[in-house]
This record gives sequence, structure tokens and C-alpha cells, in this order.
Amino acid sequence: MSAALSDLVAIAAVNPVPWARSQMAFTLGFHIILVPLGVSWSFMTLVANYRGVRHNDQAALLLAQRWSKYMAVTFAVGAVTGTVLSFEFGLLWPRFMGQWGEAFGVPFAFEGIFFFTEGIFVAIYIFGWRRLSPWAHFWTGVPITLAGIFGSISVVAANAWMNAPSGFTLDSEGNVTKVDPWGVIFNDAMPLQAAHMLVAAYLVGGFMIASVYAVALLRGRNDRYHRLGFLIPFTVAAIMTPVQMGVGDALARWVYNEQPMKFAAIELVPETSSDVPETLLGKLNSDGTVSGGLPIPGLASWLSDPSTGKSTVIQGLDSFPEDARPSTSEVNIVHLAWDVMVGLGTLLFLLSAWYGAVWLFRRRMPQSRWFLRVAACSGVVAVVAMEAGWVVTEVGRQPWIVYNLMKVEDAATANTGVWITFIAIILLYTALAITTILVLRSMSRRFRRGGGFVDDDVPYGSSGGAPTEAELDGAVP
Repeated sequence: MSAALSDLVAIAAVNPVPWARSQMAFTLGFHIILVPLGVSWSFMTLVANYRGVRHNDQAALLLAQRWSKYMAVTFAVGAVTGTVLSFEFGLLWPRFMGQWGEAFGVPFAFEGIFFFTEGIFVAIYIFGWRRLSPWAHFWTGVPITLAGIFGSISVVAANAWMNAPSGFTLDSEGNVTKVDPWGVIFNDAMPLQAAHMLVAAYLVGGFMIASVYAVALLRGRNDRYHRLGFLIPFTVAAIMTPVQMGVGDALARWVYNEQPMKFAAIELVPETSSDVPETLLGKLNSDGTVSGGLPIPGLASWLSDPSTGKSTVIQGLDSFPEDARPSTSEVNIVHLAWDVMVGLGTLLFLLSAWYGAVWLFRRRMPQSRWFLRVAACSGVVAVVAMEAGWVVTEVGRQPWIVYNLMKVEDAATANTGVWITFIAIILLYTALAITTILVLRSMSRRFRRGGGFVDDDVPYGSSGGAPTEAELDGAVP
């Protein structure tokens, strides 16, 4: 009996660090899918609401009303997954929070304010459909958008602080003795990293929502309601795509200057040199050589600093101590994630250019079914690109949790039973994902059966009732 118990204890006594990393990565990867909807959906709802009120467009009002209800569901689910992440900082990384919590927690204090503000106004906006005048109701939606924007910036500021820690004073033993809140929030990495994530939220959220309506259009639901449902979010995403490429380029140059170790992993540069090729795919071998892939001569150097072109020197991984840089497998993960992010982002840019060119010259969206097929896939593509971007950010910083100040292994919990919570989290989140999808699909079916405004939610007490078929099927300019 005692031997069996000893075997069970041995099985349970695993290294907690990889399990803690895996659980954090899984929960963050799940939560980040909901963030673009929480940040951008309210803005697109306001666009539809404005169009409905300003032009007496019943289809746009119907769209705004339904979107507000979908938005409430995803906001609630995001609140749950975000809360889990907050608890995980203390449960999985107690030594990190013990040493750096006074500084790291500052942006989250602001995020909490914005979160509660957003929740309050989501409720006011939804219940205001029958209780407020049109423009008063519209303006209650504006704080939702602003709170989503500033809440996202606050969270990203915390992550940016881990990449560029500042705004604190340490004593001789390494303990934080003084914190400058503004120095923590407005760290060197924050402006570009926050802009990158904020633009990504509108880009990914737009493509995600538009992809649903692209499927509907492919299935023959070619009425005004569904065309508006596609046009509004897709236009937002298409505008943000080239903006994101510019912000991403600026952020990559910041990494080149401020985090050369991460940049070496991104570009797969084992040794310091100039005239460095841009290697598409490929991998780093354990002996420090690069194999496979498609090298484009000199392009990585040129992109790093166009002013010096191919003569730009890029620090290699060999410039850093072996225990202070990513492992070979982590380098390959970062490089692959970078290629996936940039490759898929380029495809989305080409799709946006297709849409923009047709709109510019013909003043209508592309009519090709191939365009709609690609647009129907754009939501998934955008999510994968966003996830890949976070892999670059987080894995590229390894082995540091606080860049150059604290390693991941020194920050993690010593609890060897973390693997149990990881399995429990996977089961819980699987159930949550299935439930969320079923609820949203059920709402969609009920809305379609209802035809117009449901549950007696006639906007602003209008006596006109639900929009007519002609109103819903009018031409979109």
C-alpha cells in the first residue's frame, strides 16, 4: 500500500514550471479570442446605431440591437476568462507577484475601473432600447467603446512593462521600495505594443464578425440586413489592416533596437553579422546552423534599418549567454509564429485591397463568390495571426518573465500539483466554449424566426413595430 502511495506521489511531483507556463498560455490564448469582440464590437454596433437613427434605417437599427445582445454574451464570457487569468498570477506565479506585484499591479487597477465602467454601460445600452430617446441611447454606447479601448491599453501596458520594466526603485536586496505609477504604465514598450494590440482588436473583431455574414451571404441571405452586417465590420477591418502593417513594422524596429535577443530569434540569426537574409520558414539546429526555408538575401538587415540597408548588423543569439536566451526549440517556435503572423497578415491585406479596389472603382462590395469564400475564412485567419503574434511576444522573451530582471523558473509556483489544475481548466474551458457557441447559435436562430425586433424591443418606443421586408431588403449604397 505504501509503495503504491509512493508511486502516486512520484507521478504527481512533476516540475511545475512547464505546467504553469502551459496553463497560462492556454487560458490567455482562449481569452484573447474574446478581447477583439469586447474592444471593437461596441464601436461597430454604434456605427449601425448611428446609421439607423441618422437615416431612419430600420435594418441598421435591427442589426445594432441584435449585436448589442451578442456583445453582452461575449462580454460576460470574457469577464469569466479574464478573472481566471487574474487569479492565475497569484496561483501560478506567486514569487513574481511577491517581488513585482506593487509595480505590475498598477495597470490592472486602472483596467478594473474601465472594466466595471464597460459592464455598467453595456447594461444601460441594452435596456435603453425601449427607455431612452434615440440620441440619448446612442450616447450611452460611447462609454462602452472608450472603456474597452482604455481597458485593453491598461492590460497591454502591464505586459509591455514585463518587456521594458521601469517606474520602480529597488533596494540592495532587490525588493521594490518605490513605485512611479506613470513610469510603470508609460514604459518604453507600451506605446507601440498597445497600438499594435488595439489595432489588432479592430482588425480581428471586424473579420470575425464579417465572416459570419459572409457565410450567410453565400447561403443566399442577400438582403439588406445581412449585407450591412458584412459591410460594417469588414470595412473597419479592411481600414485597419494597412494601419496594422505600419504599426507592426515600427514595433519590429523597436524590438531590433531594444530587445536584440528576441529579434535574433524572430529572424533566426545564430551569429552576429550584416547582410542577414530574411529566412521564410526554416529552423535552427542544435549546433547553431540554420537549415531549410527560403532565404531572401540581405532583406532582414534592410528591413531592420533601411538607412544602412544590407550593411545593417543584426546581433546573433551567440551574443547572449546560453542561460539568458531562448532555447533552440523556443527560437524555432518564435520564428515560425512570426512567419505565420506576417504571412496571414499579408493575405488579409490582399483581401482588404481587393475589397477596397472594387469599392473605389465600382462603389459596391465585390460580388464574386470567391471573395465571399475567402472573407468567410478571414475570421479564423485573423485569430490565428493574432495568436501567433502573442506567441512571438511571450516566447520570444524567454527565459525572462521580467526582461533581464527575473527568469520564469524563479517566478513560478513550487506546487507540484499544478498539472491537476491545468487539466481541470481544459475541461472547464471546453465546456465554456461549447456553451457559448450554443447560446449564440440559439440566439441567432431565435432572431431569424422573430423576423424583426424581438421581445417587444421596439426601438425608442416607435409605433412602427418591426421593419418591413422592403425595409430590410433595400439596397445598400
